[in-house]
Formats: sequence, C-alpha cells, structure tokens
Amino acid sequence: MSLLVVDVAVLVGGIGVLYFGAEWLVRGAAHMAAALGISPIVVGLTVVSLGTSAPEMVVCVVAALEGRPGLATGNVLGSNLANMGLILGITAIITPLNVQRRVVWREMPIMLTITLLLYPLLWDLKLTRIDGLVLLLALAGYLFSAFRAASEKAPEIVGEVEGLMEDEGEGPLLRLRDFALVLAGCLGLLVGGYAIVEGAVGVGMALGVSEVVIGLTVVAIGTSLPELATSVVAAIREEADIAVGNVIGSNIFNLAAILGVTSMVAPIPIERTVLTRELLAVTIMSAALFPLVRMGWRLRRWEGAMLLAVYIGGFALLI
Repeated sequence: MSLLVVDVAVLVGGIGVLYFGAEWLVRGAAHMAAALGISPIVVGLTVVSLGTSAPEMVVCVVAALEGRPGLATGNVLGSNLANMGLILGITAIITPLNVQRRVVWREMPIMLTITLLLYPLLWDLKLTRIDGLVLLLALAGYLFSAFRAASEKAPEIVGEVEGLMEDEGEGPLLRLRDFALVLAGCLGLLVGGYAIVEGAVGVGMALGVSEVVIGLTVVAIGTSLPELATSVVAAIREEADIAVGNVIGSNIFNLAAILGVTSMVAPIPIERTVLTRELLAVTIMSAALFPLVRMGWRLRRWEGAMLLAVYIGGFALLI
C-alpha cells in the first residue's frame, strides 16, 4: 500500500509539473513570436496548438522510449475520449455551446478521417516510422488548409492568443525572460512526463490493470485536466463558444502530431484489443458528435449530459 501511495504521489506531482511546463513554454514562445512580429493566426495554429498538446506528446514519447507502448496509445485515445465526453460534456452542462459551421464542415470531417486512417495503419499491430510519416503529412495538410482559411478576422484564434502575445516590456531583458520561460517549460515537460510514466506504471502494477487502461484513464484524464479547468472557467464566464472548435483541433493534433512524432522516435507495437475496443470507442464518439453539434448549431445541456454519461459508462467498463 505504501508503494501505491508513493506512485500516486509521483503521478500527481508529474501532472502538476507537466501543466506548468506547458504553460511556461506556450507563454514564452508566444512572447518571442510577438517580438518577432509573427501574426496571432500563425501563433495560434502552431505555438498554442502544439503547446497545449505538449503534455500528451512528452508522456507518449517517454513511454515509447521506455518500452511502454500501451501507455502511449492509451494516453492519446483516452485524451480524445476525455476531450469529447468529459470536457465538452461538463462545459455544455454548465452553458450550452454555440458551434461554428466551419468546425462542422471542415475540422470535424478531418478529425474523423484521421481517426479512420489509423485502422489501416494499425492493422499490422504496429505503428512504424512510415506510419508516423503518413500521420505527420496528414497534419501538414490540415495546417496548410487552416492557414489558407484563416485570416486576421478569425476571432476564436486571435482572441485565444492575443493575451499571450502582449508585450509587457522592451529590450533584451524581456527576450531573456521569455527564453528562460521556454527552457523552464521544456525542462518541466521532461521531468513531468518522466514522473507521470513512472507513477502510472507503478499504479497499474499495484492495481493489476494493463498499461493501455492506465493510459486511457488515469494518465489521459490527468493530462486533460488543464483543458477541463480552462473550459469550465470559460463556461462559468459564458465565454465558452469556442470550446467545440478547441476540442476538435486538439483531437486532430493528438492523433496526427503525437502518434506521428512518437512513432518516428520509436515504433509502437499495438495490442489487437486497441483496434476493437479503444480505437472503436474513439471512432464511435467522433461520429456521434457530428449530428449532435449539427442540430441547431448548438450543443445543449441534455446533449452534454449524454456525452458525459457515455464517457463515464465507457470508463466504468474499462475499469
């Protein structure tokens, strides 16, 4: 029991360090981009999007390098389920969410397409470097289309990053501080990612559950807590209209960027049950989300409650 307590403490501490590491990295990089005169659109689609996915990416890369592939795949698929079921569910219960047509007709089909693309890539029960390259090319195509469609009039992107890009001073001290933030953020991500993997493996062994289940549940929820907290606060302030777009974009990055980079670093063996259980659950929920947001271009409270109930039910089945 004492070892379990230690593992839980390491896991929770790692999540905290990981959160602050991602926050420092995004803030420092955004300030540096502002100093270089880079557009908020570019920063939003690159620095912020990649930065918010950095916790999951670091955990997956560390897990793959340590020979824990189940933890890596479970984390990615679990994060996508948590984004759709937990985050959107709770946020919509607090306040109904308006849905932009661009998200429904462009981002959601891309998310579902990349999800379905995983089936032929994983059919041989491994994610190779070639498969990772395919996923990164899909990500590049998504970013290219996003850049073409984006403009300075895209309020959901500009509004998200303009606060991060505020210049609070001038001269070399500011740039030195931002550089220090980026370095501290990277260090925090590495330390937090390593702590999460070690703590999660210890908890899984103590409870007698597989690495995939631990990654799908405990690790995925832990790395999604910052996004959940942000969405809940925005919902309470009635400023959560961009929540659906943020979740869809995050899911695209999780599948394409994180699995792509991780498999390029170290090829990932896949359990057969991932295809028939975890990936199937992500596919079903991704497809089910489309008619929900399409009806009235709004995600209502009862729909949010349904998403949350489905997520909790699936969570209970896995446990």
